[in-house]
Amino acid sequence: MKAIAYSAYGTPASLKVVDVPQPKVGPGEVLVRVKAAGVNPVDWKLAAGYLDPILEVRHPVIPGWDVAGVVEAVGPDTFDFAVGDEVYGYVRKEWVELGTYAELVAAPVRTLARKPRALTFEQAAGLPLAGLTAYQSLTRVGVRAGESVLIHSAAGGTGSFGVQIAVALGLRVIGTAGAHNHDYLRSLGAEPVLYGEGLADRVRELAPEGVDAGLDFFGDGVIETLQSLVRRRDRVVSIADYEAAAKGAHQLWVRPDTADLTFLAELADAGKLAVNVEHALPLAEAAKAWELSAAGRTRGKIVLTV
Repeated sequence: MKAIAYSAYGTPASLKVVDVPQPKVGPGEVLVRVKAAGVNPVDWKLAAGYLDPILEVRHPVIPGWDVAGVVEAVGPDTFDFAVGDEVYGYVRKEWVELGTYAELVAAPVRTLARKPRALTFEQAAGLPLAGLTAYQSLTRVGVRAGESVLIHSAAGGTGSFGVQIAVALGLRVIGTAGAHNHDYLRSLGAEPVLYGEGLADRVRELAPEGVDAGLDFFGDGVIETLQSLVRRRDRVVSIADYEAAAKGAHQLWVRPDTADLTFLAELADAGKLAVNVEHALPLAEAAKAWELSAAGRTRGKIVLTV
């Protein structure tokens, strides 16, 4: 089968189109014919070696964790899905080696759920990692309907999912973003506020008594600001500040979870969660996709079509 791979840590230029054997499908796994694979910043950060201290990496690596496709075969004693089922998922395994930038991927069923019917394969491929990150951040701080949440970097890929999910859960959402993204946040149901110097004062103008929870999706040293605005300092979570725990906040690393993926699919099918795919590129243009991701100017998702 065709796949994208890199044989050592490096830059997007190290990505190559290669021919590799079809993956084996073990117990509790299904073989997915990939229709689209989501591109996330963690993909190129991992390829650059930034996560080597915490993740087992076995070169050559086929990158990618997000996928949407069709079940082509099932492994022994695997009854969760059948051939022909449309699925999507966050296919993170015990080590980094056989990812989703390929024509086929063997996926543990614990990493998959049925694809949202309302989404195309390209849209579904853009949802798993960022959508799970947003949802699990909200659940980590125990949000409840009627509460308020401040989302830092609310117009980004993860942030925009966080806004939509929070609104669907019945929360009041205040979101930080540049002025050019304020109308976009309003369209998602958030109250926008300009990030940068003076952020705390601007949030207090909107919520004089503070907010119930704070989510940091950017990691620019904003945790202390969020903690000054929440009613309880332990109701702050960050996905980007690796010193969050030492500061008394939660540091979240997203986990594959079928139930959570199913919940996101239900929101999408109910019209409460939209996925904006800004760039859909063919598999062979994975390096270009990484360059677009690293530039940091993409509001929506980037996906590879297979």
